[in-house]
Amino acid sequence: MSDNKAASIYQQASAHGRSPVGIIVLLYDTILRDFRRALAAMKTGDIEIRVMELNHALTVIAHLQGVLNHEKGQDAARGLQRFYQVTRALVLNANVRGSKESVEQLIELYRGLRAAWHQAEQSLLGTDASASPGNATGGPEGLGTSIGRGDSSLNPRTNWSA
Repeated sequence: MSDNKAASIYQQASAHGRSPVGIIVLLYDTILRDFRRALAAMKTGDIEIRVMELNHALTVIAHLQGVLNHEKGQDAARGLQRFYQVTRALVLNANVRGSKESVEQLIELYRGLRAAWHQAEQSLLGTDASASPGNATGGPEGLGTSIGRGDSSLNPRTNWSA
């Protein structure tokens, strides 16, 4: 994701009242949609769509990795850095091997982390995160960044956005 594209997304989300943490939740939603679409493509044998969706997920993950704030986030940023490194390797493996199990594992990993970020967002907004689906028991500490359930369609996109 280019810096201009990322800045544009940030500005659009901010204009719509999303907090920086809310933007991270939206990016996790995008990754989860990509994984679900890739999994659906695997089930139908559509290699082109599988590759396209997993490559887009890699782009979004790279963006999240690129905005980590290691000065403010310290341990949380280091942990997220490692998580992104490991999961990017899993995405590459799933892409090369066409492994449904790897994509299912990635969905579970990102669903859990998305839930934690969502709970952190709700805590920051002073609302009850337990009323939201996908709630986790604890949010990320330190929110080491500087800036799911969104699977409404399994159809491949022609115009990507995060």
